[in-house]
Amino acid sequence: MDLEVLAADESPIGMICLRRRELPGRSAFEITVDHQFLMSSLVTASERALAERALELHGGRDLSVLVGGLGLGYTAQAALAAPDVARVEVVELLQPVIGWLERGLIPLAAELSGDARLAVVQGDVYARLLAPPARRYDAILVDVDTSPERRLGETSDDFYVEAGLARAARHLTQGGVLGVWSYAESPPFEAELRKVFTRVDVSPVSFFNEMLGEDETNCLYFARDPAQ
Repeated sequence: MDLEVLAADESPIGMICLRRRELPGRSAFEITVDHQFLMSSLVTASERALAERALELHGGRDLSVLVGGLGLGYTAQAALAAPDVARVEVVELLQPVIGWLERGLIPLAAELSGDARLAVVQGDVYARLLAPPARRYDAILVDVDTSPERRLGETSDDFYVEAGLARAARHLTQGGVLGVWSYAESPPFEAELRKVFTRVDVSPVSFFNEMLGEDETNCLYFARDPAQ
């Protein structure tokens, strides 16, 4: 299999690399951090389901969505595919990742850049959610850390506990949904969510991981209706 490095940039979390792997009849795009595998365009079921299930739970119209983490763009794409979504804002920590989109290096670049409903800004989504809200969203989708226990940086430490989640809840509209992606179940995080929200859904997503050649299950957390 041929492997081509499309971009490699220093970042606050280490050397982040975009590469393309040529497979029979198709290409796979991958992101690594300090040579550790992070994500692949071959494995996107749970990233897309994060948006799809959150919007289904909400059930409203003219929705405003905040996505934490751009990555390869599949969560944003799934949100934009929903007919009731009016706007999607993506907050991405790493400027090089935004640059990959702007330079057309990721596979969804043309589709995402061509959608006027999408805005991509550089920033720390955790800092945004822990600060007082400048505006509120119908759905907030966080897909940054590998899991609540395995974090890419230290800025998210305060997000995964009761006090941080209560601050994040202020960014939701009435009836809004908070969705958080994790590669595996996290009972401690679920317990913290239940201290803040009256409705918490834990949604596993199972799929065949072509990179590993085996079945895999990721876990999505959805929380609604903060306790007063």
